[in-house]
Amino acid sequence: MMSKAKAPKVMLDEQEQELERTLESAEQIRELPLEMERFAAIARNTLQKTERINIRFTAADLLAVKRRAAREGLPYQTLISSVVHKYVTGDL
Repeated sequence: MMSKAKAPKVMLDEQEQELERTLESAEQIRELPLEMERFAAIARNTLQKTERINIRFTAADLLAVKRRAAREGLPYQTLISSVVHKYVTGDL
């Protein structure tokens, strides 16, 4: 059986050390898209949590909201949620 000889320890000069650091950074950069996607998924899951509420409208108002939503091509609940969101963020 042949044993592997240990490679001699090589002392790197400053330029070689910088190159080695750059290569290590490049490996971290290759992993960055995976980390970014993981954190984006966490953010989506956090921000998309919704709560159900019950609210009463007059029949005429609800019909008007449903008509407006149909013209916009949206479900009426989405339209109501959007209007409320715009109001509380100051965009309405």
